[in-house]
Amino acid sequence: MSDVTTVVRVGHKVPSFELETFEPTKQDFGTISLDKLKAEGRWTILFFYPADFTFVCPTEIRGFHARRAEFAERDCQILGVSVDDIESHRAWVTELGGVGFPLLSDPERVAARAYKVLNEADDRAFRATFVIGPEGRLAYLVVSPMNVGRSVDETLRVLDALRTGRLCPADWRAGDPTLDPALQY
Repeated sequence: MSDVTTVVRVGHKVPSFELETFEPTKQDFGTISLDKLKAEGRWTILFFYPADFTFVCPTEIRGFHARRAEFAERDCQILGVSVDDIESHRAWVTELGGVGFPLLSDPERVAARAYKVLNEADDRAFRATFVIGPEGRLAYLVVSPMNVGRSVDETLRVLDALRTGRLCPADWRAGDPTLDPALQY
């Protein structure tokens, strides 16, 4: 595990972790190592959410589930993380009618602390989205208050912009012109 006192910053290597997971597409439990995923050289959307069986969280899970093919087309994997245990994830996925990406279990709050998104007031993660580049560096992050769901559209738009390696103006969409030759974030 990385030093949890390190601040997660854009352009820096992200902290690694290994967590138990429920893999809904396989209906099986396992573990996921962020180092192993980084070695695959793909983009990763790592999003933290407060808890299973809540009001706003299922809207986000369903949103990412509905758009999973669009992320896959961009060679991007999606990982959801909460402090719930894997049995809770399995029960919740059943209630939701299925989910097409792994839900990671962080009951010890190791990943939430490493990524600086643990809400100490209620011991759950804030709504936080991390876009991790193929080389394992943080490309983008956003943290939202507990009562405001994240935008899957915006996450996809930002991923598209990051993948260009160019300067993208406000409200840029895939196919719009960029402002300069290739640059890295």
